[in-house]
Amino acid sequence: MSAEHSEQLLREVAALPALPGVYRYFDAADQVLYVGKAINLRKRVSSYFQKNHGGTRIGHMVSQIARLETTVVRTEAEALLLENNLIKALSPKYNILFRDDKSYPYLKISGRAGRAESEGRSPADYPRIAYYRGAVDGRNRYFGPFPSAWAVKEAILLLQKAFKLRTCEDTVFANRTRPCLLYQIKRCSAPCVAYISHDAYAQDVQHAERFLQGETEQVLAALQSRMQQHAERLEFEQAAELRDQVAALSRVLQQQAVYDQSDRDVDILAVEVRGGRACVNLAMVRGGRHLGDRAYFPAQLEDAASVWRIDSDDTGADEAKASASTAGEVQGEPRDEPREEPRDAAPIAAQVLEAFIAQHYLDLPPPATLITSVPLGAALVEALSLRSGAKVVALHQPRGARRVWLQMAQKNAGIALARLLADEGSQQARTRALVDALGLTPDRLDLLRIECFDVSHTAGEATQASCVVYQGHRMQSAEYRRYTIEGITPGDDYAAMRQVLQRRYGKLVEAMRQADAATEGAGAEAAPADAAAGPRLPDLVLVDGGRGQVAVAREVFAELGIDLSLIVGVEKGEGRKVGLEELVFADGRPKATLAHDSAALMLVAQIRDEAHRFAITGMRARRARVRTGASRLEDIPGIGPKRRARLLQRFGGLRGVAAASVQDIATVDGISKELADQIYRALR
Repeated sequence: MSAEHSEQLLREVAALPALPGVYRYFDAADQVLYVGKAINLRKRVSSYFQKNHGGTRIGHMVSQIARLETTVVRTEAEALLLENNLIKALSPKYNILFRDDKSYPYLKISGRAGRAESEGRSPADYPRIAYYRGAVDGRNRYFGPFPSAWAVKEAILLLQKAFKLRTCEDTVFANRTRPCLLYQIKRCSAPCVAYISHDAYAQDVQHAERFLQGETEQVLAALQSRMQQHAERLEFEQAAELRDQVAALSRVLQQQAVYDQSDRDVDILAVEVRGGRACVNLAMVRGGRHLGDRAYFPAQLEDAASVWRIDSDDTGADEAKASASTAGEVQGEPRDEPREEPRDAAPIAAQVLEAFIAQHYLDLPPPATLITSVPLGAALVEALSLRSGAKVVALHQPRGARRVWLQMAQKNAGIALARLLADEGSQQARTRALVDALGLTPDRLDLLRIECFDVSHTAGEATQASCVVYQGHRMQSAEYRRYTIEGITPGDDYAAMRQVLQRRYGKLVEAMRQADAATEGAGAEAAPADAAAGPRLPDLVLVDGGRGQVAVAREVFAELGIDLSLIVGVEKGEGRKVGLEELVFADGRPKATLAHDSAALMLVAQIRDEAHRFAITGMRARRARVRTGASRLEDIPGIGPKRRARLLQRFGGLRGVAAASVQDIATVDGISKELADQIYRALR
């Protein structure tokens, strides 16, 4: 056992059971380092402490382990599900991480498609198609998920052309007295003004649903049969409308690059690894139609790969046999399971793809069929089946249309990764050029941190300041911050800049002092091993402005005791033309003018423009709230964030809520008749 670790930790390792489970490593600051799974916890965890890993990445991780936690489960599949739940929740430093993207969009058909409940024309009796993102419920019908908003909008356009379903909000529908432009261009059948009967509209809705479910041939046959019936009864206008529907659907099928009626819902996953980076391309097939794809890029690939290789080397034949005996079925090319070769010899692509699948389908039910560019472990497929409640099949070497889908996904993964590597190479060159031009001395180039500030307002109204962060050769949008500026003379940019810098760095300096005091009190051994850990000042602070803005920043930094050489102002050049900017220094150095094609100036301009964009979008949103009184809903007792969101979503905005009747407002989930009356009176 390793002499670097406490006796208590080593005793805990030796006492672990020889059962399947999940383990977590923590450092002295109680930050999670790594989450892993094992069929035999004792054998797997003890392997980390029985070898001298030297100065490798795995050695650096093992040297930081201060304590561990374990959870025993029944099977490897359960361990895999728990492992990836914890990875998503804890974001360990030495695991492959895929950014938790926004939820996938759906196409929603709202309302009911059955018999009308009243003689009037209630919006609920005439379902609408709409773009939707969020949690699904049983009150509406959802189709998807789609890989992008563009794919949903294309599907909506298709349904408008073929079935002429409405897309208008319910409040618009209820108040129409004549058809809108969509009726004129033959994208809507105008149910709002009774240009189509309820039964006929319900039939169009049914056909649209069947089309989205992949029953295209059946829908075409039904439409052609109805068209023939109208023609036989000499109802040529109705027959012509159905003829146009059939033609529209036929054109869609001809334009679809890859269509296979035998496959309803399939996900195609291809992985490409190159240049120390990886890309997973996910393509979606829904209702037999290829809807498009999306590329994902994992973080922490090199650190995670080193741990993964050690895990493989330390996993004995007994554990491999146990994995094989409990694994489920994987179809396609025979799976070399268990893996008995070292994982550095096996493609790391398998690790990347398995990590993506395990994390991605925690929140999204997997389809019945997965087509992958590398074979998957049987335990992962079994875990997916447990997650979905139905059998999931993974195919590695498909044929026919499936093979075409996989080839497309592999090609798109390669293109996306090549683009990423080119962009990263360019960004790294820009970072190096800026470091050289300004004489900066970061410990590591990838740790260089730049923060940039900008102030935006309209004639002093709704003043907002922004702070954007550049680190690791890219903009870190998760660390952006907006500051609402108050208590200053409207239009005083200098006072606004002073306030945002004081608020930003006053708290940071205080946090650094507290951290230093805690470190001194605990002794030198408690200092964090990672140079990037804990609060720290940026290596460079950019302010959008010239000498005046820089002078304000210099005063704030002097008051806080911060090095003035960190401050650089970006002053617009002659005629405010891009490429003629000059850099103004707070420590007394003369202005610097970089060549218009300088990589350093390109990076400065990129960061400055991002700060400006972030500030102006925040200012416009705040100004719109002030001018439209959007906050008035929040001022009504009993209206919290959830009820406010439901109201705005139902009526399409505050104006729609204000125009609605008490009866309409009361139909919103969570709004009583008394509260609806209170809202009605408050908005008038």
